[in-house]
Amino acid sequence: MTLSISRPMKLALALLPAAMAFAAPAMAANSILGDWVTQDRDAIVRIAKCGKTVCGRIQKFLVTPPNGQGQKDIHNPDRKLRDRTVLGMAILTGFTPDGDLWRGKVYDPKSGKTYRSEVSLQSANKLTMKGCILFICQGQNWTRAK
Repeated sequence: MTLSISRPMKLALALLPAAMAFAAPAMAANSILGDWVTQDRDAIVRIAKCGKTVCGRIQKFLVTPPNGQGQKDIHNPDRKLRDRTVLGMAILTGFTPDGDLWRGKVYDPKSGKTYRSEVSLQSANKLTMKGCILFICQGQNWTRAK
């Protein structure tokens, strides 16, 4: 048995990769995934898929940390984790979508504290990241790195 494909179907299949190539940047622009410059402009955080959730890792320092590029997680309440390097560390963890928000946890290596967190996309190049204790939240506006 041979499968015959109509001419319009062949054309559609031939154009599918091109259509996907144009759609991918548009979808990426409307996603929290990507590289983001923190509000204080001291680091770039890469938000990406981490298994079934989304996480954000410190990708690059834009200013030299107090103890240099090899800055350790010295404020971590778990003494066993104080020797790990901050660069490359996941500071956003366990994020899952909840309507227009993404919910998870944020770790602040400057204080060693972890907070409940919400991330929302304000525009293709603006993201709001909030850390919350109980019902009190503090937010930062991050911009997409170029």
